[in-house]
Amino acid sequence: MTLPALFVSHGAPTLVIDDVPAHDFLKTLPSLLPEAPRAILMISAHWETPVPAVSTVAHPDTIHDFGGFPEALNRLQYPAPGAPELAARVVELLAAAGISAATASRGLDHGAWVPLMLAWPDAQIPVTQLAVQTQLGAAHHYALGRALAPLRDEGVLIIGSGSFTHDLSEFRRSRLEMNSPEPGWVTGFADWMDTAIVGGRTDDLLAYRRLAPEAVHNHPTEEHLLPLHVALGAGGQGRRIHQSTTFGILRMDAYAFE
Repeated sequence: MTLPALFVSHGAPTLVIDDVPAHDFLKTLPSLLPEAPRAILMISAHWETPVPAVSTVAHPDTIHDFGGFPEALNRLQYPAPGAPELAARVVELLAAAGISAATASRGLDHGAWVPLMLAWPDAQIPVTQLAVQTQLGAAHHYALGRALAPLRDEGVLIIGSGSFTHDLSEFRRSRLEMNSPEPGWVTGFADWMDTAIVGGRTDDLLAYRRLAPEAVHNHPTEEHLLPLHVALGAGGQGRRIHQSTTFGILRMDAYAFE
């Protein structure tokens, strides 16, 4: 059975303990799949490399790549097994598409373990990460997804983990609270993206930075949206499976590409 490719918004590290709709949604993620994955490939916004890189570590550490949050978060561990065989398959598939990939020994950053801890708290499914190359843009990440699409027929769940909107400078400047109202510049961008995704407008999504309203405002840098382009490339028709907002400016939307 073919698994979908997913994009999820992971929010702040506190999402794992916050009482918000996105937290509750991620806990339901396994029920949305046609079958349990045998392994998971995470593409997280929080691992950036100059060229594609995949982790081959057998026992990935839980990386607490943040500061200024409750100390309880630093004690959380997600001891899932690594997936070296999947990593080798990723390198093989990328090579077949003419894309060279490096290997690395790297743990799971919070863009990976926060959603995984909510969805699969028993940490039994092997998982590895593929890095993003922010400087290479949307079309490159779409090509990565296209190359990796065969994994969906091999029991591998591809998850791009980022944020549907992500202007943290606005968060710091405006001192927003969890339930702050969503401004129009966030809504306009998110609505445009949703219409393009559901409408299958791939070319527009690859050129979102030029075409979408307030694109650069919502994504001053691209790393938190590029995981969506990997899922888009790996999957088929897109549909929204979750919509919510935290702190007014962080849209926590999620999509399945089937």
